[in-house]
Amino acid sequence: MAAPPHPRASPPALPDELVEEILLRLPPDDPACILRASVVCKSWSSAVSHPSFRRRLHDLHRTPPVLGFLDNWRDWNIPSFIPTTASAFSLAAPDRRFWRPLDCRHGRALFLSKSKNTQEEEKLLLWEPITGAQQHIPVPAAFRSDCPSAAVSCAVDGCDHRDCLGGPFRVVFVFTVISEQHDDDGEEYITSACVYSSETGTWGELTSMHCDLEMDSAQFSSVLVGSSLFYFLSDDAMILEYDLARHGLTVFDPPDWDNYDERSNIMLAEDGGLGASEVSDTHLKLWSREASDDTDARWVLSRVINLENYIPNDALVDATAFIYVAGFAEGANAIFVSTIAGIFMIDLQSERVMKVCDCRCLWNLIPIVSFYTPLPQSKHHGTPPSNPSEEATCKERGGDEEEAVEWEHQLFDKGSNAIQDGDSVNDGFSHAVGTRVLSRCAWQQKTQEVNDPLDGVPKSVPNEESGTIAANKADVEDADAPSRKGDSEEERAGRLERT
Repeated sequence: MAAPPHPRASPPALPDELVEEILLRLPPDDPACILRASVVCKSWSSAVSHPSFRRRLHDLHRTPPVLGFLDNWRDWNIPSFIPTTASAFSLAAPDRRFWRPLDCRHGRALFLSKSKNTQEEEKLLLWEPITGAQQHIPVPAAFRSDCPSAAVSCAVDGCDHRDCLGGPFRVVFVFTVISEQHDDDGEEYITSACVYSSETGTWGELTSMHCDLEMDSAQFSSVLVGSSLFYFLSDDAMILEYDLARHGLTVFDPPDWDNYDERSNIMLAEDGGLGASEVSDTHLKLWSREASDDTDARWVLSRVINLENYIPNDALVDATAFIYVAGFAEGANAIFVSTIAGIFMIDLQSERVMKVCDCRCLWNLIPIVSFYTPLPQSKHHGTPPSNPSEEATCKERGGDEEEAVEWEHQLFDKGSNAIQDGDSVNDGFSHAVGTRVLSRCAWQQKTQEVNDPLDGVPKSVPNEESGTIAANKADVEDADAPSRKGDSEEERAGRLERT
């Protein structure tokens, strides 16, 4: 009788430096990969949660990904945070029943309270999506308006915003009120702006001008040019500039838009200055504000994108009524376009397009642009959604990977529980999970490169007539997936131990 085979020896552990180099190259637009990697063992969790890891992500990948967006819609059934990532991922955004999102920049999101109780004082909420930190801020004492606008930014001079989470910040708050001292000819309106400093915990003095501007961040984006020029678009097609350095307000006209409503918005131009966008029929027009010979700024049409070349034909039905500019991702140089078939994100540098949601939006979206790095040990705030139907509501997923994803979630849960209990994951499990996580993420990235040369439109986006965006895709089978149809949990665990 043959002797039983000797158990296979565990391979030698990879050096920490090599592990970090591998983790740095996980796709940043798929944060679930790095989240799963962080629960393999304590050393991996420590590596990806260290501040230097986040800085190295910026150095290697340069442009941070769009993790998702906060919405300003009036449908209570739509989740507050809608992911735009390659696989299931969520952030514990503040309850939208009580908070309306206003802005997001430099890793910080700003909300305004939505209480219907007139006796309750309104307030602002600052939320860091990556760390989950929250801070309440009182509104300015002079605020008496239903339609304010606001912008948040880092307050550190010269900061590159690679790792400024938890640091000082500022909030610029803009609103219009009726003057208490007006003549008999009619009402007089005053538009004011003031700045909150987290370092002092107070609001600065009001900067005001006689002007009637209806400001509403639910409709349009705010833009920061440089480190001190904030721009806001009003409901009546005027642009308000607030100069933080000199505390001055200026109002000027937008470009010569063909249409002005939700089909237009402001953005950053390619040179980093103020820009604007609009949808005209099936064309996305991009404008930039440039200085002319007489030093007066003027608007120049800098680029026209034919959406018929990038968006499926079924999304362009009745383009004059159903296509809107839904937001601008500052820091990622991407525009969101809402159509009758859903919301598409257009990377303006590469012109790659991705459908991010099946829902239609008539309001301004608040994109969250950041590299995701998990918190140390059990302090994770971003986890795969506990309710799969929530993800399906926002984004269609291909069915070919369902079994593998289910197995990955089981590994994730086991590793999470071990870390939360303060225990080290055993070597066999650590090696198996680590190999699985890295190989799976590498497989996903290679599959995307091979089957999706335009690196954007998921399988669920049909485009029968145009081959520019939706290439024919072959089903890819993950031959290494340890989860097989019909297997019990014990059988899968046994295969895992044998690896």
